[in-house]
Amino acid sequence: MAAAGGGECDVIMTPAAANLVAPSHPEGPAMLSDEDEDAGTRREAESFKEQGNAFYAKKDYNEAFNYYTKAIDACPSNASYYGNRAATLMMLGKFREALGDAQQSVRMDDSFLRGHLREGKCHLSLGNAMAASRCFQRVLELDHKNAQAQQELNNARTVLEYEKIAEIDFEKRDFRKVVFCMDRALEFAPACHRFKILKAECLALLGRYPEAQSVASDILRIDSTNADALYVRGLCLYYEDCIEKAVQFFIQALKMAPDHDKACLACRNAKALKAKKDDGNKAFKEGNYKLAFDLYTEALAIDPNNRKTNAKLFCNRGTVNAKLRKLDEAIEDCTSAIKLDDTYIKAYLRRAQCYMDTEQYEDAVRDYEKVYQTEKTKEHKQLLKNAQVELKKSKRKDYYKILGVDKNASEDEIKKAYRKRALMHHPDRHSGASAEIQKEEEKKFKEVGEAFTILSDPKKKARYDSGQDLEEDGMNMGDFDANNIFKAFFGGPGGFSFEASGPGNFFFQFG
Repeated sequence: MAAAGGGECDVIMTPAAANLVAPSHPEGPAMLSDEDEDAGTRREAESFKEQGNAFYAKKDYNEAFNYYTKAIDACPSNASYYGNRAATLMMLGKFREALGDAQQSVRMDDSFLRGHLREGKCHLSLGNAMAASRCFQRVLELDHKNAQAQQELNNARTVLEYEKIAEIDFEKRDFRKVVFCMDRALEFAPACHRFKILKAECLALLGRYPEAQSVASDILRIDSTNADALYVRGLCLYYEDCIEKAVQFFIQALKMAPDHDKACLACRNAKALKAKKDDGNKAFKEGNYKLAFDLYTEALAIDPNNRKTNAKLFCNRGTVNAKLRKLDEAIEDCTSAIKLDDTYIKAYLRRAQCYMDTEQYEDAVRDYEKVYQTEKTKEHKQLLKNAQVELKKSKRKDYYKILGVDKNASEDEIKKAYRKRALMHHPDRHSGASAEIQKEEEKKFKEVGEAFTILSDPKKKARYDSGQDLEEDGMNMGDFDANNIFKAFFGGPGGFSFEASGPGNFFFQFG
């Protein structure tokens, strides 16, 4: 028997033709007896079989099939003809049809070893390892030294073991292990749709949708009514967030098999998920952010396995949190979305904006870099540039924070803030404190003066706000005297003016 299961065709010797003499009949031509007719039919059937054998040897299995069929039609009681046609069908990959012929051959002759081997091989190829085992055991009962039957029996036991492991691992949700087991089992059972479907379902659950779709589509080309394949095809669409199309496949699967539990559950989840998501979107558009938050949260609880749809739901909820100024929660939701789908640009953009709003500029730059690497648009380039500028600015002294004013503070507000902070940190005020405190307050007094120097001058303030490096612009902040600034501010009725004595050097002249 060949590796593919067909093997050599069976040859039986034609019985010696009897030397029959037709009886004499004066009124007409000689007539053949019933025995003569049977012998002629057997010779014709044997001729068809021999021609079938010749085509089989040439690997022209379609012609071999035709001649074996003619042999069966001529002599339907010969077990070997069914055995040969079974071998041919196996070589054509038609294991289900071959199984019928193999079973017919052993019904006619229970001692037909090759018939039992072929039946077992067909059962195994179709994934019925238990039935295959019984066939191979029958061969060993007839011939306990039959090496092929022993090897095939071992193969059947291996398949049963892989089935058992896969069942346990599926319950554990170890889908990668199930795929491995099914690949090994399919080496012995290449025509088993059940193994292929289980593999495809696990591929879908692993997010390997193109592979899962390919397996399901191959089965549907052979059997367009296969409910399991329709279910897996719908499952792939469902997990790719094509929910409406997915529902159509689930409904079609349920038409083919109304009691298909998995298709029923998936269809129900898909409809519920779409409804909740749509309701959440509607509430958001209407400005009802609290309701939108609740609806997106409920949608996220429907099916934890739907990574792509849940990624969008997390991002949507993150947008709601941003609207509610819950920026830390918004960042968490966007991070959850990215964990589910690391190609989701919208989630990176939303999180980056939240990082900007919370002054986490390094994180914002990282997200904008990821976005720009993926989609090199002018808009994304500008967003990245803005974040880089803010990051650079954040690494300098924050003069607004030093004075305790907003970035949009007026000139009067800046003056009032300087007056307050300068008096608060003036060294004379802390002359009785410890040396450590005096040093810290002197540092703060100097920073207050430095901040006022920049923010009270429109040109310097503009350069500072734009992110320019003031040191590079010729302003050495270490060359000014904070005491002179203080005296200039508080010194006399004429106030003070700020004049430059040269590039990078400043002094104050009292009015």
